[in-house]
Amino acid sequence: MKTFFSSGVFLFFMGMLFGFSSCEEKKETASCWPAEKIKAWEMEHGWLVGCNYIPSTAINQLEMWQPETFDTTIIDSELQLAEDIGFNVIRVFLHDLMWDKDSASFLARMDKFLSIASTHHIKVMFVFFDDCWYGNPQRGKQPDPVPGLHNSGWLQSPSYAAVMNPEEWPRLERYLKGVLRHFRNDNRIVLWDLYNEPANNHYPSQIFPLVKKVFRWAREINPSQPLTVCKWRNDPSMADLTEFCIAHSDVITFHNYGPYESMAKEIANLKSYGKPVVCSEYLARGFQSTFETILPLLKKEKTGAINWGFVEGKTQTKYPWNHPLNVVEVEPWHHDIFRSDRTPYRQEEVQFIRQTIKGPEQ
Repeated sequence: MKTFFSSGVFLFFMGMLFGFSSCEEKKETASCWPAEKIKAWEMEHGWLVGCNYIPSTAINQLEMWQPETFDTTIIDSELQLAEDIGFNVIRVFLHDLMWDKDSASFLARMDKFLSIASTHHIKVMFVFFDDCWYGNPQRGKQPDPVPGLHNSGWLQSPSYAAVMNPEEWPRLERYLKGVLRHFRNDNRIVLWDLYNEPANNHYPSQIFPLVKKVFRWAREINPSQPLTVCKWRNDPSMADLTEFCIAHSDVITFHNYGPYESMAKEIANLKSYGKPVVCSEYLARGFQSTFETILPLLKKEKTGAINWGFVEGKTQTKYPWNHPLNVVEVEPWHHDIFRSDRTPYRQEEVQFIRQTIKGPEQ
């Protein structure tokens, strides 16, 4: 997930997008799972393939999880599509404000969500924190989508201000530990993603201390599922943060929206660390990151494949990051696989996904 608001920033991104390079810093030892334990996890779960998921009726994490808008009927129908296409994992974002409001009912909704996913034979990777998009989240009614704007309502978690204020961190610790403690032995959860794209909206030096705390809090609970924080950008200013996240993750996750060559290079680099590797964000059709080019590579390399976007909806991620406002038609779609009426955006693409996952006779 990326945030772009100007052509200058977008051009900078393009330079980074096609310039992935190897981490050159020393691979440090971290308090991760031992090799035999993570190998057993990898053998148990096999090739993870799926999508980042939010119901099409939700503009952001709060609208997904608030009791007034938590829509199990929509979730069930959309996860049926995911099962039909062959997906076995979904990556799903939580929000700290849900814990603050009513932790018990939030846990109950999470449990209900896991039960629905399980009926469709789908494991879940929950994401605790996120440094993307809008930095002042508020509970209550969420805004309507801005026509043509990619992710016009997505929220940082915690707020921008909370990252900058260590006095807020005990609240975040209670949230993370409370969720982990409740689900620490739940086999419906395949992986915990502790922080999405740290330093997307903060400087690395601002967010690094919180990322360190988040890993420490999670290790204190010691869940039965592995932990990760993604590598998402090659930037010299982020080298220490990136290497820390790789070293302290049981499973290496990364984001790559580039073409085949970029993805292949990234996989080769990350495999050198000797840990399982999962691409937890890809698919940007206009940048040559397509299912036809990327999914077979990820399968061949035994690298988990989790694209961004599923059913066209209020997040409007069919639009590119810099799409002009109020222009509602777009071709090709940036993310997403199904239209709002549940028909495929491209029938041949859905058939390709299904055959790549299940085999040519599907």
